[in-house]
Amino acid sequence: MKSLAALIVVLAAMETAAFAQNAPYDNPPAVEAPYYRVRYEASSQPGKLIYPVAYTVWVPPAVDTLRGVIVHQHGCGEGSCKSGQTGAFDLHWQALAQKHQCALLSPAYEQPAGTDCQMWCDPRNGSDQAFQKALVDLGKQSGHPELAEVPWALWGHSGGGHWAGGMLMLHPERVAAAWLRSGVPLFEAVEGRNIQPYTLPDAALAVPTMCNFGTKEGYTDKESRFKGVWPSNETFFKTMRGRGALLGIAIDPLTSHECGNSRYLAIPWLDACLSERLPEKSGQAIRPMPQQTAMLTPLPVDEAAFTAAVPAGDFEGDLATSIWLPNPEIAIAWKQFVTDSNVADVTPPRAPTNVQLDGDQLTWQADADLESGIAHFIIERDGKAVATVPEKPKNPFGRPLFQGLQYSDTPAVPLATMRWTADKSEPGQENPYRVRTVNTAGLVSQ
Repeated sequence: MKSLAALIVVLAAMETAAFAQNAPYDNPPAVEAPYYRVRYEASSQPGKLIYPVAYTVWVPPAVDTLRGVIVHQHGCGEGSCKSGQTGAFDLHWQALAQKHQCALLSPAYEQPAGTDCQMWCDPRNGSDQAFQKALVDLGKQSGHPELAEVPWALWGHSGGGHWAGGMLMLHPERVAAAWLRSGVPLFEAVEGRNIQPYTLPDAALAVPTMCNFGTKEGYTDKESRFKGVWPSNETFFKTMRGRGALLGIAIDPLTSHECGNSRYLAIPWLDACLSERLPEKSGQAIRPMPQQTAMLTPLPVDEAAFTAAVPAGDFEGDLATSIWLPNPEIAIAWKQFVTDSNVADVTPPRAPTNVQLDGDQLTWQADADLESGIAHFIIERDGKAVATVPEKPKNPFGRPLFQGLQYSDTPAVPLATMRWTADKSEPGQENPYRVRTVNTAGLVSQ
C-alpha cells in the first residue's frame, strides 16, 4: 500500500510539473472577483494553438448584463506577451469598459523566446478558436454567459494589431470597432515571410477602424528597425479606403514601435464608436455607424503636415486616400494627437472615495478619468499637501501614470496599490487625511 501511495504522489507531481507555467509567465497577478482567468495548455493537434495562453477578464461589478467586450491584445515576443498579464487591471481602460457596460479582456500568449509569432497572431492558427472558447468559459466563471455572444471592440499592438485586424477580416459581424497599433493584416503574400494573406469581406468595410503607428516606423525614419510598418499600413489603408472602408490613420509624432501616448486618442475614439455601435439590448445586431457626423481629411503626400478635418459632405479631395474620423470632437483630438500627441482635456477627474485610515495605513478607491487616466494622487493632511503617490510619477513611454506603463500599453508590475503609510493613528481618532486625484492632463479632483 505504501509503495502504491508513493507512486500516486510521484505521478501527481509529474502531472503538476507538465502543466506548470514556464518562466517568464509563471507569476501572473492573482485574480479574484471581479477578475477572472482561464488558461489553456498548448495543443499538438493540427490547426490548434501551439502555445499556452491565459485570458484575464475584468467585469464591471455593477453591470447586470454585458453589452460588449473590449480586447487589449499585446504584441509578439516574451516581453510583450508577458505584459498582457496586466492588461485587464488597467484602470484607464476599465473606465472605458465601465461606461459602456463592457468586460475588459487581456490575453497573454505564452510564446517561448525565438519562436514564430505568427502561430498565435494569425488567428487562423488556433488563437481565434481559443479566444472564443475563453469567452464561453469566462462567461460561466463570472456569471455572465452573454460574454460569449456580445460584440467585440479590438485593440492590438504590433502582432496584436495583426491579430485584431485578422479577426476583423474573419468575423466583421462581431466587431464594433478596431484599433490597430503598429500592425495590420495583409491582403497579399510577402515573399520569404510566413504570413498568409486575407480576403477583404464587404462587411469589414462598415466597421470603424484606425491605423496608428509611430512616425519613426518608416514614415519619417526610413532606416529604423520597424521601417516596414508604414509601407504595410499604407497598402492596407489604400486597399480599405479604396473600397469605402470607415478607416483612419493617426501617426504618432513622437514614437517608434512603443505605444507612447496613443491611449489618449484610442480611448476617446473607441468611446465614440461604441456609443454609436453597441446594441441597446443583448442579442441585438451591432448598429451601423452614422455617416452624418463623419469628418474627412486628406492623407498627407510626401510627409506633409496633416490638415484639419472637414465634414464629409464638404470634402473635395480624393475619397480613396482620405482619412475617415467618426465625428467633429474626435477630429479635434486627432489633430492634437498627430501634431504633438498632447490630446487636450478640460474635465477634472472624480474625487477618490472610501478614504480610510487604519493604524498607519491610508487607503482609498478611485476611478480613472476616461479622457486622461490617473497620473498620481495628492495626500492632504488638515488641508495641506504632505505626499504624492507615487512619490515620483514616471513613464518612459509617455505621460506619467499612476500604474506605470509597459511597452505594449499595460500597467507595470508589481501592480500599483492605492495605499500610503501615514503617521500611526490612535483608536477612535478622526481621519485627518484627504486624497485628491490628478489626471495626466494635470487636472485635480475637488
